Amino acid sequence: MGRVEAAMGEFRAAIAAGRPERSCAGGPLRSTASSAKRRGRSPGAETDLSTFLGAFTILLREGLEALLVVIAMIAFLRKAERPEVLPYVHGGWVAALVAGAATWVVATTLVGISGASRELTEGFGALLAAVVLVSVGIWMHGKSQAEEWRRYIQEKMGRALSRGSAWFLFGLAFIVVYREVFETILFYAALWTPGNGETILAGALSAVALLAAIAWAMLRYSRKLPITQFFGLSSILIAVLAVVLAGKGVGALQEAGLVPLTLIAGAPRISWLGIFPTAEALGAQLLTLLVLVYGFRANRRGSRSSRAAPAAAE
Repeated sequence: MGRVEAAMGEFRAAIAAGRPERSCAGGPLRSTASSAKRRGRSPGAETDLSTFLGAFTILLREGLEALLVVIAMIAFLRKAERPEVLPYVHGGWVAALVAGAATWVVATTLVGISGASRELTEGFGALLAAVVLVSVGIWMHGKSQAEEWRRYIQEKMGRALSRGSAWFLFGLAFIVVYREVFETILFYAALWTPGNGETILAGALSAVALLAAIAWAMLRYSRKLPITQFFGLSSILIAVLAVVLAGKGVGALQEAGLVPLTLIAGAPRISWLGIFPTAEALGAQLLTLLVLVYGFRANRRGSRSSRAAPAAAE
């Protein structure tokens, strides 16, 4: 699949550049597609073990991205001693699962999800989540100083976690989880064939069990972290996820044909990190990283200024 997508990207870039088919990726694309067709038709190409591992790793990979964000929000609210807002976060990810179940029914029984609409949904969802995570990451980093956290608790906590902000957390939990659920549905629909339902279900349940164990461990040990260390680590984690989602979002929109595609020869392709060999995807990740670095530096300057002001007054 990776080779087919790479060859297709090269072919589309060549067409956009006005090069004749024979001089671009038409040949490699045909040979790669033919190889994929032969493998798909070969007997025994898909065993129970490969189906189980596919279902397990797909859900584990997609679930981890959503889990990290949701756990960070839950741990934050617990440390902030605002348990009344937790139902909004739980409501967000539960609503995303319900919406995902409805999407599965629609996609498998009523209509088919085309490649373009699939990539558009994934791309816009990833970019929206990346924008939100950038703001959340910078905000969390700003609270990683003990003095800043105390000032925030004293002056702003009531306003920051108002009903409007609680619904913001609901929306963030929904967007992050639904995007991963949607992507998982697409992969599972491709894996699903008559007779392998039990194997896919076993792989999915195994992944759910492992994700539950990871969530339990993260929630338990996050309580023991000092508040400043917790915010510092959480901001770095969320910043990394924002960079990954920025690359994934642009990559998906490029596959849908909405964003131009400029290939970079020799650049790596690591889809689970959102790294694609195009100038646009890598540029989006670089821009996201620069915004985060600027925000983190601004937080440090603000923290130094706030500490220097009382000292100067004395």
